[in-house]
Amino acid sequence: MIRSIRKKTVLFLAIVLIGPLQSAPAEPISVVAVGDLLLGGSAAPVVKRSGFAYPFRTTERYIKQADIALANLEAPLTARGEKHPDKTWTFRVPTAAVAAIKAAGFDLMTLANNHIGDYGEPGILDTLDALEKAGLGISGAGRNIVAARAPHVVEIDQVRIAFLSYSNTFPKSFYAKKDKPGTAPGYFDDVAADIRKARKLYDHVIVSFHWGGERMNEPKDYQMELGRLAIDNGADVVIGHHPHVLQGAERYKGGVIYYSLGNFAFGSYSQSSVTAGMARVWFDNGKLVKAEILPLNVFNIDVHFQPKPLLNGPAYAFARDFNGYSEAFNTRLQRQPGPFWGIVKEQNSEDSVQEAEELLARGLEASDNQPPRKGEKPF
Repeated sequence: MIRSIRKKTVLFLAIVLIGPLQSAPAEPISVVAVGDLLLGGSAAPVVKRSGFAYPFRTTERYIKQADIALANLEAPLTARGEKHPDKTWTFRVPTAAVAAIKAAGFDLMTLANNHIGDYGEPGILDTLDALEKAGLGISGAGRNIVAARAPHVVEIDQVRIAFLSYSNTFPKSFYAKKDKPGTAPGYFDDVAADIRKARKLYDHVIVSFHWGGERMNEPKDYQMELGRLAIDNGADVVIGHHPHVLQGAERYKGGVIYYSLGNFAFGSYSQSSVTAGMARVWFDNGKLVKAEILPLNVFNIDVHFQPKPLLNGPAYAFARDFNGYSEAFNTRLQRQPGPFWGIVKEQNSEDSVQEAEELLARGLEASDNQPPRKGEKPF
């Protein structure tokens, strides 16, 4: 990790020049997460022409700034296997893409989703091999069910963070078994047991779920139940994906639930996938101290599979929409310096009302600059 390397270097120089020093206070640890990543599908001709690094050029600075960064890898990395006969949409990506994924700053791929098995067991095994050889972490899939449910643990400055990932999507044939590679299914009892076990062993727990309904901005009842169950059993952060659109966030019992971050760099020209978010959370002194989101334009007719941060007017329009999605959870976005927005519990204060009115006004002013929807002019 960049931070660990920097600290070790400084400590070594101090010992050489002036002798032993007292260890410096630990710095906050940041984790960045994005939603669905697919460098195939409609993106295949673009990355073939511009390279697999192309989709990350406008966001990699934020990925690399984090101590840990993860994405949901929505396709197997393989040239083998047979296409699943009963699926309308199947994807795969050349294993060469893994080098660009790592170079962009990612440390971990979650694989518990409804596409990792599109090309059967060979595709899953090739993906595991490619990620392992590249030194990237894996969560949510494995060569058997025990491996699929096992946490991936990252240690930063003696703080250990466990990552668990589950699929609550079909087909169930992708689920791992005792002697079969596949994904970790998100059965409630198993999820609760895994989180409780991880919480006893590690300092923090982050859980990813592939869940919900596609193109739905509101989470389903089971998402809310499962997300809260995860926090109740010891998770600090819940990351959701699969709907391909944004859903709201919930500050819950000291934790945070991102119900859906939407797409990231995803090979589709869908008219529904317009905006998305990059989540960033901070840990300090054993606690989750901040949750944030970076607004992104992911409308591929405009950005051509290269997510771009939304700033100024379009960012306020994003915040207005996101607050609407999060209103049922008494959660809202808060302005702060830089492109990330804070995610806070609504206090119903006069300041909150004033900020909501300002967001509405700025959002309306920026309506011509919002990411375009069907029939609208791109900005």
